[in-house]
Amino acid sequence: MDRNATPSSTSTGTNGKVRGSGHGLALLVIASCQLMVVLDITIVNIALPHIQTALGFSTESLSWVVNAYTLTFGGLLLLGGRTGDILGRRRVFMFGVLLFGLASLLGGLAQNAGQLMGARALQGVGGAIASPTALALITTTFKEGPERNRAFGVFAGVSAGGGAIGLLAGGLLVEWLNWRWVLFVNVPIALLIALATPKVIRESERHPGHFDLAGALLSTIGMVALVYGFIRASQEGWRDGLTLVSFAAAVVLLCLFVVNERRSPQPITPLHMFADRNRAGTYAIMLFFACAIFGMFFFLTLFVQNVLGFSPLRAGLAFLPVSAMVAVFAGITSQLLPKLGPKPFMVSGSLCAAAGLAWLTQTDIHSTYLGSILGPMLLFSAGMGQQFVSLTLMALSNVPDRESGAASGLLNSMQQVGGSLGLSILVTVFGTASRNEAKDQVGSFLRDSTPDQKAFFARTKQFPKPWSDQVLTSGVSAAFVAAAAFTLVTALIALFVIQVRPSDLARLQGNHAPAPTAPTKT
Repeated sequence: MDRNATPSSTSTGTNGKVRGSGHGLALLVIASCQLMVVLDITIVNIALPHIQTALGFSTESLSWVVNAYTLTFGGLLLLGGRTGDILGRRRVFMFGVLLFGLASLLGGLAQNAGQLMGARALQGVGGAIASPTALALITTTFKEGPERNRAFGVFAGVSAGGGAIGLLAGGLLVEWLNWRWVLFVNVPIALLIALATPKVIRESERHPGHFDLAGALLSTIGMVALVYGFIRASQEGWRDGLTLVSFAAAVVLLCLFVVNERRSPQPITPLHMFADRNRAGTYAIMLFFACAIFGMFFFLTLFVQNVLGFSPLRAGLAFLPVSAMVAVFAGITSQLLPKLGPKPFMVSGSLCAAAGLAWLTQTDIHSTYLGSILGPMLLFSAGMGQQFVSLTLMALSNVPDRESGAASGLLNSMQQVGGSLGLSILVTVFGTASRNEAKDQVGSFLRDSTPDQKAFFARTKQFPKPWSDQVLTSGVSAAFVAAAAFTLVTALIALFVIQVRPSDLARLQGNHAPAPTAPTKT
């Protein structure tokens, strides 16, 4: 089968059915799936204060509503990409979408914290199957060169802008209905995608192989232990016994994962992909950049609702400019990247994001949306639009068709694992700074509070406003300092690791220059 063959309204696939009605419809289905999966990470964010009240989460444990999804998503992405390579990407894509829809239904029906986190984890499994397969389908549907560049630009724009769209959609649903509908909304979308897929996307060629289940389990459980260690440290301290055990278990499991991948004949993480410095640098940039992205959305959502007093709908509207800015810069980048290469956009994207986060560190209880939030968000969004297009193209450049699923899964995995790990680190920074600020506020509270406020504190062990706003803001500002540091690391990697070769530019321009010999597995 020709890997660059494209669907048409009259051609047929290997199963004798119509391959598709055109590139536009195929891209619409693929992008819709990615939007649903990415949007789900932040659509739940806007509902977090309501979920916290309804199901009794603490601020630190509330992050598990996000992490339960992103950890299974990130941990199983590599296996999901490999599954599509072996069993056929279209059928695996459809299965992942339907599983995602079922898990969303279960999450919307959850009656306690455990049920919700279980459903969120199952959502992550569905997303891990569908998302890398969707990205790999682009490589087998669109011809390499400008056509594929445009498709990757749309996919990357959806990936980057979906977060802000999710916040808007979440605000609408929470305001007009309730928090459960941020999960229920995925059910009809998943059904429509699954029904449309056989009509517009052809089945891919199946490549023989086996599933590296040991690698998937070791990586997923190892990352869960690592993230739990950070969150536990934010609540109980770094000397807590369970904190230390979690970190030790994470180190052992992740080392066993590397050993397993080196010995496995068909690993979920082909280590030879890291032999290419550009691809290795791209994965590292995605890892650190995702650390900052997840933290920005998580903490800004809490800040605008708890400190600025925005309703869920107003909070969602506040993030709408993020999507517009991401779309603009993703479009500009996809047009200029074949001429300039990805490196300039990786560097400038990182610096824009770092500047935006540094600006956000100045927020306090007197900050306003227009004066302190909108500008930094737009600056960060400009960096997101540049980064996601350039990272996506570089990660999948010069990858054999049989490994495109694994390569796309690895890129997505870096994003999700980086997001989970980064959020847990930022929550730890937030918790430490908040506790220190709370200690500093005790004197002021005892001196200036009313009897009713003192009674509230005695009953809940929580400061009332405005002291609670001061504690929250102090923790959020500290988290933004750490997030800015993550983006500066990505700038250094882009500057000193990424090297754009003439053959890379030739492929981006559709000239199909001879590719360098792929490194062998080590």
